Amino acid sequence: MRIVLIGYRCTGKTRVGRRLAERLGAAFVDTDERVEAEAGRAVAEIVRVEGWAGFRRRESAVLRRLGEEEACAVATGGGAVLDPRNREVLKGLGGLVVWLDASPEAVVRRMDADAGSRERRPGLTGLGPEDEVRSLLREREPLYRQAADVRIDTTDLTVDDVVEEICREIDLRPR
Repeated sequence: MRIVLIGYRCTGKTRVGRRLAERLGAAFVDTDERVEAEAGRAVAEIVRVEGWAGFRRRESAVLRRLGEEEACAVATGGGAVLDPRNREVLKGLGGLVVWLDASPEAVVRRMDADAGSRERRPGLTGLGPEDEVRSLLREREPLYRQAADVRIDTTDLTVDDVVEEICREIDLRPR
């Protein structure tokens, strides 16, 4: 079974995905890491050279190839849901799509605590961090909702709490 984690940056997709993969004895795929590995450069550099459109093309190609993977936990980039074709791909993987959500305040706190996040992933709007988060969450929320089978608010949860919730969801799914 594939478990695909979607949601805004700093909602826990990568940390939860790694821990979930360990728990399930499955592989872990981070689509941003795959894009970087295939391009031979960081997201920020891809965006600088190719623009966000170039990054999104690369991201879509990685998402389409996920169907070739064995059972795995997948952490997608926060904007993966922007392309309707990506949402179709995610729904068509035959797994569980989990939307990890968090309050804007929690996202900004986590971004501030993760120095590498801002270096690896450039801003999208030119707004200050909190205004950007609020604006993009408003824009993306309907897309996350459309793509997801389940939503988990990670604002006040630990990584292990989120993994437990996902495992309960997996147990509830028909086999």
